[in-house]
Amino acid sequence: MTTESGDFELTMDELRVVARYVVESAEEVLPVFEAARPNDPRPRAAIDAAREFVNGARRTKLQRITSLDAHRAAKEAATAAERLAARAAGDAAAAAYLHPIAKATQVGHILRAAASAARVGELNAGGDAAVGLKLIEQARQRATPALIDVLNRYPLAPTGKSRAAQLMTILDTSLRTSR
Repeated sequence: MTTESGDFELTMDELRVVARYVVESAEEVLPVFEAARPNDPRPRAAIDAAREFVNGARRTKLQRITSLDAHRAAKEAATAAERLAARAAGDAAAAAYLHPIAKATQVGHILRAAASAARVGELNAGGDAAVGLKLIEQARQRATPALIDVLNRYPLAPTGKSRAAQLMTILDTSLRTSR
C-alpha cells in the first residue's frame, strides 16, 4: 500500500508480521490485567481482534474500536502493571493500522508492547531491572527478519524518561544491530 506522503510502502503481509509480534508480547502480560480486573473484557477483545487480522482476516473497524477500548481500560487501571498490560493489548489491535510514514513515533506501534511486557516483568519482580533486560532479549530473539526489515524503515525510537520507554530504546537498538 502506498501513502499520500509517499514515505514508503507496507504490505498487508508486513502489517501481519508486525501485528503478530505485538500480539505475542501483549498475550504475555494479559493475565496481569485479567487477574486484577476479571470482568473487564476490553484488552482480551483487542487481542482477539488483532489475532483475527494476523490469521488472515481483513482489517476492519473492529481492530480500531477494540484498540481504543483497551487503551481506555489502561487509563482506568489501578496499577502500572495493569495499565501497561492493557495498553499492550490495545497496541496489538492498533498494529493492523501501522502508518507507513517515516516518523519515530511509529516505532512505538511496533515495539512498545514488548517494552511494556518487559516493564511488567520488572514490576512483578519488585523492580528488578535484570528481569526487564532478560525479557527484552527474549523479545529481540522473537523478532523475525521481516519485522526487522519493517522496523528499519523508520527512524530510531524516540527517547523517553519512563522505564518502559528506556526498554523500548534498548530493544530498538538491539534489533537494528543484531542482524
